[in-house]
Parts: sequence; C-alpha cells; structure tokens
Amino acid sequence: MDKLKANYEVMLGLTAEMILDEALLKFRRAKIYAAINDALETGDRDRFQKLSEEWNALRR
Repeated sequence: MDKLKANYEVMLGLTAEMILDEALLKFRRAKIYAAINDALETGDRDRFQKLSEEWNALRR
C-alpha cells in the first residue's frame, strides 16, 4: 500500500510540473508576441529579428 501511495505522489508531482511548465511556456509566448508587435510598431528591426528567433525556438 505504501508503494502505491508513493507512486501516486510521484505521478501527482509530475502532473503538477507539467502544468507549471505549460503555463510558463504560454506566458513566455505571450510576452514575446507582445514584444514582437511592439518592435514592428516602432520599426526596431534588430529587436524584431531577435524576438522572432526566440519565438521560433519556442515552437520546436
């Protein structure tokens, strides 16, 4: 019974970690997206290029 409880706790921990990772990824994507739009609006080509590379790296 203790082994079953330990397995359950491990699985619960992994699930929580996956949810947190997904939330952080969504947050980061939203920040980069907004920054890309800002770079486009201000005409900052270098910043746009850097942020676009970050965006593409997150998609992999």
